[in-house]
Amino acid sequence: MMLYKNRILLNIKAIFYVSVLAGLLTSCEVLEQLPDNYGTTSGLSETEIRDGLSEALEIGIVNSVNKASRTNGFYQNQKIKVHFPMEAYKVREAAMDFGMERQVEEFEKTLNRAAENASTEVKPIFMRVLKEMTIKDARDILKGENDAATRYFERKTRDELENICYPEVEKVTSQVQLTKHWEPIIKTYNRVRIISGDPEINPDLDEYVTEKTIDGLFVLIANEEQQIRENPEKRVTDLLKKVFGS
Repeated sequence: MMLYKNRILLNIKAIFYVSVLAGLLTSCEVLEQLPDNYGTTSGLSETEIRDGLSEALEIGIVNSVNKASRTNGFYQNQKIKVHFPMEAYKVREAAMDFGMERQVEEFEKTLNRAAENASTEVKPIFMRVLKEMTIKDARDILKGENDAATRYFERKTRDELENICYPEVEKVTSQVQLTKHWEPIIKTYNRVRIISGDPEINPDLDEYVTEKTIDGLFVLIANEEQQIRENPEKRVTDLLKKVFGS
């Protein structure tokens, strides 16, 4: 009798192990049949993610550059307007006290015209970096913050943008001899500022405008990116709707 019970227990164990093994084998077969993109964001393939982001970024870049480079694109946009350098605000106040409001206004308008002019040259840089974006870059951007793409482009392009924008800014400021009058004033101010303890001002006005130009471009690009992420009406293609709708 005991031998009989032992055989029954052995048979039950055998059946159990065979069932488990069969289940494991079946699971392996199912896994082998799954597509490579299984588990990606809402079933999107890696290529769709990258292509969708490329479309979104291209739209955002084109819109931003067009807005920035047109007449008054900087000057009439308070978010990116290039103001009189804050470090030199006392110089501005002194000019205003001497009845030079019109000159100050023209000075600021010229700064913004220089920024608008420089913005016309930046699109090829952005397009090149866009083409170089990898699948990993795309996935990180998609899962990132609302300005993840903007920050990615800033890391990749800022140095090159400075190199191309500076001479374009210089063209505009040199035409009206802006820096010719600016630099002597600021250098004099820097010599006497030691008495007041005020911070030193960078006399390179073109460098200041170049920096503000690039900052303004990224403000516009970040706004475009946020709109595409959050506003369905901004997703103007089927792929954008699929990627960002997920």
